Amino acid sequence: MPITDVAKKQLAQRRRLFAKVCMRCGGNNPIQATRCRKCRSEDLRLKNRALGAKK
Repeated sequence: MPITDVAKKQLAQRRRLFAKVCMRCGGNNPIQATRCRKCRSEDLRLKNRALGAKK
């Protein structure tokens, strides 16, 4: 069921898409993180936010 309320849709997108991913363990971290919450590594990257359907 698609979300029609604009504010709720923006909140959901921000929560789901704006994060950092650890390149060592794959853990999800907040966008302001400098180290991984699971393995304490500093190898973080931004989550890929490319739009489109999966193939």
